[in-house]
Amino acid sequence: MEIREFTGDRRELMDLFLLADEQEEMVLRYLDCGRVFVLEDSGEIRAECLVTDEGSGVLEIKNIAVKPQYQGKSYGKALLEFLIRMFSKGFSVIQVGTGDSPLTIPFYEKCGFVRHHVVKDYFIENYDHPIIEAGVQLKDMVYLRRELK
Repeated sequence: MEIREFTGDRRELMDLFLLADEQEEMVLRYLDCGRVFVLEDSGEIRAECLVTDEGSGVLEIKNIAVKPQYQGKSYGKALLEFLIRMFSKGFSVIQVGTGDSPLTIPFYEKCGFVRHHVVKDYFIENYDHPIIEAGVQLKDMVYLRRELK
């Protein structure tokens, strides 16, 4: 397994980005910002993560996704641990915004993130269709943070 910065055409990874953010228009808002890292195993990209510098020592995960057939194999956790090691000297906090879903919130909490704030009705106001995850319509964006030491 290898994690490296991706320097190619980010649109090549669109299928992966759309796993985490299903509306292409929304992905395009941040696609050319920040830095992209990929996790490769057996010569294949299996996961990606796009992060941005939000200022004031805050690093934000804008998109993180693992191909469905490789989910549950700790690739997402490995990417997060890589980011924490890589950016702990230059940043004080890593944060992520996600839907209030039983699929995503527990993952981040297991990785040491805690709820920080909520943006009400984010998914209703910013997406052109209802976003359904685990049978629940996502409405609010939940921000979770982890202190970097």
